[in-house]
Amino acid sequence: MRNHSLTRIGMSWVAVALISIGVRSAAAETIRLSVDLSEAPRRIFHARLVIPATPGPLTLVYPKWIPGEHGPTGPIENLVGLKFTAAGKTLAWRRDDVDMYAFHLEAPAGANALEVELDYVSPSQADQGSTASAQLAVLNWNQVLLSPKGRAPGELTYAATLRLPAGWKFGTALPVAKQSGETIEFAPVSLTTLVDSPVLGGAHFRTIPLRVSGLPSHQIDMAGDSESALEMPASMVENCGRLVAEANALFGTHPYRSYRFLLSLSDHVGGFLGLEHHESSDNRTPERSLRTDGLRQLTGNVLAHEFVHAWNGKYRRPAGLATPDFEQPMKGNLLWVYEGLTEHLGNVLSARSGLYTPEEFREDLASAAATLDRARPGRTWRPLADTAVSAQVLYNAPGAWISWRRGTDFYNEGLLIWLEADGIIRRQTQNRRSLDDFLRRFYGGSNGVPGLEPYTLDELVSALQAVAPYDWKGFFDARLSSTSPRAPLGGIEASGWKLTYTDKPNEIAEVIDREYRRVADFSYSIGLRVRTRNEDGQILDAVHGMPAARAGLAPGMKLIAVNGRQWSADELRSALRTAKKTRKPLELLVENAGFYRTYFVNYTEGEKYPHLVRDASRPDLLREIIKPRASGPGTSPNEQRQNGRPGASAPLREQARRGST
Repeated sequence: MRNHSLTRIGMSWVAVALISIGVRSAAAETIRLSVDLSEAPRRIFHARLVIPATPGPLTLVYPKWIPGEHGPTGPIENLVGLKFTAAGKTLAWRRDDVDMYAFHLEAPAGANALEVELDYVSPSQADQGSTASAQLAVLNWNQVLLSPKGRAPGELTYAATLRLPAGWKFGTALPVAKQSGETIEFAPVSLTTLVDSPVLGGAHFRTIPLRVSGLPSHQIDMAGDSESALEMPASMVENCGRLVAEANALFGTHPYRSYRFLLSLSDHVGGFLGLEHHESSDNRTPERSLRTDGLRQLTGNVLAHEFVHAWNGKYRRPAGLATPDFEQPMKGNLLWVYEGLTEHLGNVLSARSGLYTPEEFREDLASAAATLDRARPGRTWRPLADTAVSAQVLYNAPGAWISWRRGTDFYNEGLLIWLEADGIIRRQTQNRRSLDDFLRRFYGGSNGVPGLEPYTLDELVSALQAVAPYDWKGFFDARLSSTSPRAPLGGIEASGWKLTYTDKPNEIAEVIDREYRRVADFSYSIGLRVRTRNEDGQILDAVHGMPAARAGLAPGMKLIAVNGRQWSADELRSALRTAKKTRKPLELLVENAGFYRTYFVNYTEGEKYPHLVRDASRPDLLREIIKPRASGPGTSPNEQRQNGRPGASAPLREQARRGST
């Protein structure tokens, strides 16, 4: 960290650190942490800590508020086998009856260290946050450690040792001191750095260097549930290298010494698609992602999004999210910047690097805009600002009624706001400047050293004002407080495009829905999202105010038949097409908690899916936004893919569409 950053957020914990009881105050004393992953295939992680201590009462805490997760997500419910010993005695302990993450105990006379044994039992299902399969594991250090209460993570030193299952290899940004067989000894680092440096290990492992001239080491470390999972196409490797070059060209500097994309390819590891760190990212996609069209694009876009966070989120972070330790609550009011701007830039860099074609970029943008414009009636009561403030609640909210409740919409709506801001900058400066100029000014200060520079909304507005004079405060206030039923589409329209709906599926959305989410999305026609895994037919959401909801359908019900025939996604699509011709309502047989009923849905407009169409009266600004910036020989990657040169992948519309989540 830079000295001024430490001063800004560090002085607040000095007084607290000085009153820590029972733990030695010398900052040089090191906590030893040993983690054993030999039983990772059973989803059990063993850990042992040796914490310097003196006789007397002390409190240890488990990390609660995890950076990048924006909530009190430390999985303490999975902490088991806890045992404390000191001076040869087993110690009694007591959990705090208010703070569930704090443990009180007393070190006996003669104690100079406290030994802690604990196990972490990973959930077994990917959607529950599993971090291990039979063939690989992701170690998040915050899940396997305790720390003295009242001590700032930046002033605590941990010396970590890791044991892997026989034959496994690993990748991490954490510096390695030495390795002997399956045992790795890492160089001592602060608790802040340790938690910021996950480890990916696996029996099937591959490292791909990304050599970009003039930049430090970048590489992809992959672990998969099979060797075939690691077969990244040469064209994707090249485009990942371009991603690095394009991101560095965009920001002008890099706030890291080196960077590792950690990529686990498993159907049994999940919880999220990606999590950002200063010098690495923890990315998790299905086993078949690199060899399946659609999932490959999803994976590339996840890598791009998390890479952008090295600048926007890790180096520059909203002050409310830059908390001094893992116990203090975070404030998410600027998540529309942290995540929304990153969502926009991740898509832009995916297109600039060739991980997206221009068509895929537009399809993704259309899908994001349409979800907010037609499938979020909750906009009429809940402004965007509240989705950011209540992120810690919304991240774990059920999918049922998400259209009426709203979810973490600061991602996609933040994307639309920043696209619109780019257009405003260009208009105000007669196309002499763009959002790129703001990004270099605001995020380009650090080079080669991980640091943290918190900011406020006023500082953000001031930086924008310096690039293009405008009422930026009023602009953001209006977008954040709006309860209009319509999404802010001004950025799309100013870019020379319009959002429209046709009966042609949105390629990027449908393939991700089929392959990853395993759902069929009828949000823009009758207003239903239905689970398709094993043709389950469970209604995941019924959009408030749309035809299906008006007919009485609701989340939790289960489709049994469509117009007298057994339910399937294809059957419902066929029924929508038929109703457009016959002008007759849909007849849906539905099971609801053991009871059956037929519902009639009055809708005759056929299938509807979102797309962007050109508005010839305006210049094509989207084309300019996704134009590659990094210097390099030959044709741009997007031109190569569109021209069908060797290594190019065909447009999604020409590929077989598969299932979704």
